[in-house]
Amino acid sequence: MAKYVFVTGGVLSSVGKGVSVASLGRILNSRSYKVGAQKLDPYLNAEPGIMSPAQHGELFVTKDGAATDLDLGHYERFIGAELSRFSSVTAGQVYRILLENERRGDYLGGTIQVVPQLTDEIKRLIRRGADANEADIAIVDTITTSTGWIGPNLYIMLQDNAANITTAVTGATFHMMDPVYICNLVNEKAMLSNWTASTHA
Repeated sequence: MAKYVFVTGGVLSSVGKGVSVASLGRILNSRSYKVGAQKLDPYLNAEPGIMSPAQHGELFVTKDGAATDLDLGHYERFIGAELSRFSSVTAGQVYRILLENERRGDYLGGTIQVVPQLTDEIKRLIRRGADANEADIAIVDTITTSTGWIGPNLYIMLQDNAANITTAVTGATFHMMDPVYICNLVNEKAMLSNWTASTHA
């Protein structure tokens, strides 16, 4: 049964969660654990492969041909594992699955809500990612913090999923990891002084 590490927080693109996931995966791999990695993105696009590189950066193509977030390439190189399409999940993909389930009649005409249908689907996709990687430890790169641009609701929902996965998956344990930006206080103070002086000029 996989153990889970959820890496949250928003720092600088690719210099926060992504580096933390890759580095932690490398350390665990060196200790003979089989490590899997998964990226959960908050955007509503269902296909990362058709997103603009000018806005989102380059793509990484997995062994099974899925066009995914660039971070998956970092994870593969650091961890030394081949990831699959199940290592990349967007909010748009989750919503699309829910709507496809509804059209197929899976909900028997019932109301689809954030709890339990949406949260259950996120948990299923997280478990699927760990199973596809046959991981002893699954590291899940999640969305930005409650102060980030996606707002508090999705963050709280994913934190709730991280906690609930311990009961949803028998024997599973999890840890949370939240990288923070350590600024250069001297330079930050100088920048603030310059900004204050220019606004009062």
